[in-house]
Amino acid sequence: QVELVESGGGLVQAGGSLGLSCTASRNTISMTRMSWYRQPPGKRRELVASVFSSGGTSYPDSVKGRFTISRDNAKKTLYLQMTSLKPEDTAVYYCFVQMFGQDYWGQGTQVTVSS
Repeated sequence: QVELVESGGGLVQAGGSLGLSCTASRNTISMTRMSWYRQPPGKRRELVASVFSSGGTSYPDSVKGRFTISRDNAKKTLYLQMTSLKPEDTAVYYCFVQMFGQDYWGQGTQVTVSS
């Protein structure tokens, strides 16, 4: 079992920056994939960024060049640095990890970007 606790959400103006953190209750070295998802109001949850145990990362075109995902296994923490934020980035952001074939989700943190 893994518990994930997100922090860092809040209100920011368009063009601003915000950082999210997700701390796991256990060692993250064995986590094959760690990701951030988001769910905008009235829409489906979507993948925002992933970092793999190899260190590789992937992003959808909607955030590529603006968002940066990273992981610190020593601190058992996943990060998401968001820059050049747009109103359409407004959503609840969820931390996700995959370990030994099991999926785990955080409780979510609200990010609101005002125009």
